[in-house]
Parts: sequence; C-alpha cells; structure tokens
Amino acid sequence: MKYTTVIFDLGGVLVDWDPRYFYRKLFKDDEAAMEDFLTNICSPDWNVQQDGGRTFAEAAEILKHEHPGKTELIDAWLPGYPEMLKGLIPGTETILRDLHQRKVRTYALSNWSAETFHHALERFDFFKYFHGRLISGDVQMLKPDPRIFQLLFERFHIEPTQSVYVDDVLKNVEAARKLGMYGIHFESANALRQELVQLGLL
Repeated sequence: MKYTTVIFDLGGVLVDWDPRYFYRKLFKDDEAAMEDFLTNICSPDWNVQQDGGRTFAEAAEILKHEHPGKTELIDAWLPGYPEMLKGLIPGTETILRDLHQRKVRTYALSNWSAETFHHALERFDFFKYFHGRLISGDVQMLKPDPRIFQLLFERFHIEPTQSVYVDDVLKNVEAARKLGMYGIHFESANALRQELVQLGLL
C-alpha cells in the first residue's frame, strides 16, 4: 500500500497541553488538592464537552452550582488556558515539517474547544505545514465518533485507505482503523518516525 496522507491529532502529539501547568500555582503546589479538583470538578470528562461545542460559560455555571466553594478556581480555567499550553512535544514538529518537504499531504484532526483553539494558532507556527484542519468544537462532533472522520474525508477529499492517522488516545486510533486508515498510537516522536520510515513516508 502506498500512503499519501498523514493526519495528526494535536494535543499529546504535537502540543504539550495539561491544566496542571496552570493550576499548580493556584494550589500552591498542593498536588493532592489539585489532583482532586482536576479529577472530580474540572475533570477530563467535563472538559471534553467543551471540545464538543458546549460553551465554557455554560460549563462553568454547571460546576459552580454543584461546587459553590470552588467558584474562583472554576472561573480561572478559561483565562488561565494559555498557561496550560506548555509548548511542543519534542520531535513531532520536525516530523511534520519533513513530511511537508516530501510533499506528503498532512492534516490535523483534533478534539479542541472552538473558544480556546485560537491560543494554539497564535502560539505555534507548525500549522503552516498542514493542508487543512478539522477542529471538533467548530463542527460539534468528537473523536472517536466516525462522523468526524467522515467529515474530514469529505471536506479534504481524503482516501482513508491511503492515509495514516496519529493519535495519543488509543480509542481514537482504533476508530480510525475501523474506517480503513493505518492507525499509529503515538508514544514518542522517535517511534513515530521509525514507523513512518517503514511505511515509506520518510
């Protein structure tokens, strides 16, 4: 099989995002209290609903009603978001650039809130290497829902059987495989590069 296209997830593959980078200073290095807050209040399940299109205003009101003693910490999420973006995952941007230079078609498919995605666009210049991108918050669909993959295929005329999909979340990789793509579960840039070399893309 000759692969012509590589589709990247963003957070955890290209971008090092973690709310702990911001909240650690608010909790004054009380790791246990911070972990409790990020596990049981501003949790991953809560945050992913914003990736799917829910506004942060609505999301915050729900939490503040349930946890009135945590109002300031909940309200801090959105203005503190830029500090949750620590930087790049080492090595992956170089892979993206190398693929671009080899004329491989590259795209981004990410679960990300439409309200916060602009922070990534403003901060990172690797977006210039992509031929296109699809952000979940813009279309109100979330991976691993096959519909968001299908929308990507249709919008950018992508043939899934000629495409490689890279994501750090295994269930998203498995969803991509079911649709005919070659799925890579991202663990490190070195491992990703080796696999792309084996596929003849680098």
